[in-house]
Amino acid sequence: MSYVKTLKIFVRVYELGSMSAAARDQRSSPAVASSRIAELEKSLGVRLFNRTTRVLHPTEAGTIFYNGARRILQTIEEAEAEVMEAASSPRGTVFVAAPLGIGRRFVAPAVPEFKDAYPNIDVRLRMSDRSVDVTAEGLDMAFHLGLLEDSDLKVRVIAQCPRILCAAPAYVARRGMPADGDALIADKHDCLNLRFPGAREFQWTLQTPGGPRKFEVAGPFESDDGDVLTAWALDGRGIVMKPVFEVAEHLVSGALVPVARATPPVPTQLSCLSSHRTGNDPKSRLFVEFMASRIARDLAAQEELWKVHAAG
Repeated sequence: MSYVKTLKIFVRVYELGSMSAAARDQRSSPAVASSRIAELEKSLGVRLFNRTTRVLHPTEAGTIFYNGARRILQTIEEAEAEVMEAASSPRGTVFVAAPLGIGRRFVAPAVPEFKDAYPNIDVRLRMSDRSVDVTAEGLDMAFHLGLLEDSDLKVRVIAQCPRILCAAPAYVARRGMPADGDALIADKHDCLNLRFPGAREFQWTLQTPGGPRKFEVAGPFESDDGDVLTAWALDGRGIVMKPVFEVAEHLVSGALVPVARATPPVPTQLSCLSSHRTGNDPKSRLFVEFMASRIARDLAAQEELWKVHAAG
């Protein structure tokens, strides 16, 4: 940007005919202005002004350079104006991925509201419970439910999400109420697992008196769709581990009941992941801020619903 500053000083010296007047106009000092003009002349290899005691007279080269410098500065000013307009009224398309539970419950319902607020921004929403690669899949951002390992992506933490182990009353009546994680294993309870092709042996990390501990659970049903697991649990087919927000209404209605309460699951985390490039994009920043505030609010409402019911 120093060269642009030099061009601005040169243009004002040319227009005002005075080094000191141009310096005042550019909030600089006559010495700095004189130094910049001298550097410019040295770089170009020509004299831009003929100096007299009181005024500066542009040379022929100075006039030619002035016309070009004015065009350059005008182009820069127009570009800056366009960027400022884009930042205040962004336009374009945002490509977003979200887990099914988060996408269906929170992101998708808020997209029309976002579009109403920012009509020049289109949203392309892809929903899946599988892990996505933000960069390789051409996404601007992806909502992620789970504890993150090291990532070179920009991470915006939206909320901490408590989880719960639960089952239908019919399942508990048939198989018994497990008190803790050890009972899940000892009594060979049917556990409903979220699993993808190539996934490792499934483990549930539960909070025990000795700290977090992994339990290798198993069951006859697995799916890569979290809502399918909830449906199976409601049908009495096994025990499911779920974020409270996904099953709060079923817990309140009694369609599902908490199990293994002595060893509750370790909470998970909802984040929004984006590349550092995307993080500087006005339309993407707007979308993240818009969604983060609404999702955090709606998550808190679901969890409070369960807390009030459990306390009562």
